Amino acid sequence: MSIATDSEVGEIDEIDEEEATSEPAADDADCEPKARSRKRMSPQRWATLFSLTVIVALAAVAGWFGFRLHQSHQAQAQRSQLLQVARQGALNLTTIDWQHADSDVRRILDGATGEFYDDFAKRSKPFIEVVKQAKATTVGTITEAGLESETADTAQALVAVSVQTSNAGATDQEPRAWRMRIYMQRVGDQVKVSNVGFVP
Repeated sequence: MSIATDSEVGEIDEIDEEEATSEPAADDADCEPKARSRKRMSPQRWATLFSLTVIVALAAVAGWFGFRLHQSHQAQAQRSQLLQVARQGALNLTTIDWQHADSDVRRILDGATGEFYDDFAKRSKPFIEVVKQAKATTVGTITEAGLESETADTAQALVAVSVQTSNAGATDQEPRAWRMRIYMQRVGDQVKVSNVGFVP
């Protein structure tokens, strides 16, 4: 086992001091780039970033409102179409002129579908004969109409009609008030009357 001399001990101490002083220098060198990369953003860059964020947010909100508005317009247009079909169906059924009975019945059938179409088509010829023999004329006027329910393919409306009737035996009859429940069904891109019920 060897013992270090005083000169060797002095050399070791000097080496330790150099290492101790050189290590912090290396750490400082490593820290400098980090400090530079964490430089604060300028007010102009902050303003630009904030403006872009606001613009994106406003565009998203505007898009959402536009979509909801479009949906609302579509729903309103569909309700209007259904009510129009119900009103027209009630008018077709209550407005018959014996002189144009064939075309009036054809108009009813053109706007009908399903079981209602089948039943009315079977009874149309006897109905036309009775109307012509009696020289009957009926004129319907819609007084009120409202949509009761609707699904993707079907709907139901209640229609109030005032009907003025005249025939060869009685020309000036009092108008009668009828309430009709009109059932509708979507057929392709059209909506047609699928059934009719009279409400007391």
